[in-house]
Amino acid sequence: MDPFLKTLSEYRDYIPDYERFLDHLRKPLPVYFRINTIKTTIEEAKALLSNEDVVFQETVIPELLKVMSHVHERPLLAYHLGYIYPQAMTSCLPVIALEPSEEHRVLDICAAPGGKATHIAQKMNDRGFIVANDRKRGRITSLLSNVKRLGITNTLVTQSRAEHLNLPCKFHRILVDAPCSGQGRYRIDPQTGKVKHVVKGKTNLPAIQKSILKRAFDMLEPEGILVYSTCTLNVEENEEVVQFLISRRRAKLVRISLPVPSSPGITEFKGRKYDRQIGLARRLYSHQIDSVGFFIAKIVRQ
Repeated sequence: MDPFLKTLSEYRDYIPDYERFLDHLRKPLPVYFRINTIKTTIEEAKALLSNEDVVFQETVIPELLKVMSHVHERPLLAYHLGYIYPQAMTSCLPVIALEPSEEHRVLDICAAPGGKATHIAQKMNDRGFIVANDRKRGRITSLLSNVKRLGITNTLVTQSRAEHLNLPCKFHRILVDAPCSGQGRYRIDPQTGKVKHVVKGKTNLPAIQKSILKRAFDMLEPEGILVYSTCTLNVEENEEVVQFLISRRRAKLVRISLPVPSSPGITEFKGRKYDRQIGLARRLYSHQIDSVGFFIAKIVRQ
């Protein structure tokens, strides 16, 4: 059996309607466009997309459209104008959970290529102040390009290893969209039965995630909010990382209000028990939302 499918079987008791979940993994990932209301209105962007023969559906997120068909092979005019950003539905949800406002200082500590950082700027109406950080020069290039294309002016881009980032201020909101194994993007080839979109490498991801999360939390203002998210199903990269933080810092999980179905964080796995408040985290499974699988935890500094 494929290692990923074997891993999935360990979550059978946690994933609602498990067989339907497996069937859904045989479908391709859908495409979504987030409308950038810094540069345009939702109605104007929809009209331009329609003129470019893009067929779309509205979603429960007002600024997000699900693309049903798109005949052009070249990038759309709406993309070049900075009116849209291709982004998975679940990739929008950590920003919704973060609840940034125009008065906030916000840190996106693992920001490239910029989907969530630019969405934060949009939620802040390009006001307030954002630091968008990433560690790799190549990823910084794409981050800067997207910030410029979308017409964002309230964002400072920095290059540093997240776990070593040292800034002279604290933040009201911090997003840690951590590097992860990406299991939420995995799909099963219906012809061969093999798993696609697999992230390769032997990096000790949980150790890196714990270091980043702890460093980020230490830059959070009292009563500030931190959102930790990944696009993986792995308990060791999700619940165990959050458990690590709350066992070492004055951190408290709070409830998350999301516009889509979700499942609670796992509080017991393979004989290991986690703090009850871990259940306030949310797991998002692809068959329930038709998007990438995700994990989101909302944390307050006490």
